[in-house]
Amino acid sequence: MSVRPESNRVLDPLERFSEIVFGLIMVLSFTCALSVAEAGREDIHAMLVGAIGCNLAWGIIDAAFYLIACLSEHGRENLLLRAVQHSNDPAQARQTIVSALPPKLAAALQPQDLDRIGTHLKQLPPAVERSSLTGRDWFGAAGVFLLVFLSTFPVVLPFIFIHQAHLAVRVSNGVAIALLFGAGYVLAGYSGLRRISTALAMVAIGVALVGLTIALGG
Repeated sequence: MSVRPESNRVLDPLERFSEIVFGLIMVLSFTCALSVAEAGREDIHAMLVGAIGCNLAWGIIDAAFYLIACLSEHGRENLLLRAVQHSNDPAQARQTIVSALPPKLAAALQPQDLDRIGTHLKQLPPAVERSSLTGRDWFGAAGVFLLVFLSTFPVVLPFIFIHQAHLAVRVSNGVAIALLFGAGYVLAGYSGLRRISTALAMVAIGVALVGLTIALGG
């Protein structure tokens, strides 16, 4: 019993945006903490290993929490479906359906609309007792991992190909700003916000979060 529309996308745009920005902020906390004046090749190598390793670990953690969220969502859907299917009180069944809908959508439905939904749900196969993960959930978790992990590489590649630490930092920061701007621009298109303003705000928020992370020892 879900009001989420079916889509060929495993992850919706907001989920993709969140994971990319999270990965960028994590890797920037390493690259921006590098002291250009004192950095040698060993320092840069240690920074690269730390940045890639950190995003690898957080990609795995994020994927695990994504699976937990999917399992919880499936369990909630089965719980609501079971409540409707076992209910002999039409008012109670309507209330259960309303609790699963966004408030504005629920407010637009009349009792007879809710009754039709309830009748349809009661004709579905019985809700399973134990929820399980689907193949789509596992694909989504893989997508979460890859977005967090792969977002590391555009920012750290300048340190691999540019041997001057000062120039590598500038190029890396430029790439990160461009990616944050692009992520904000795409998010604005998805959510109906002003594209340029949202993209600039995302850059400012990303820089502020990186500064906070470094200041707190992250």
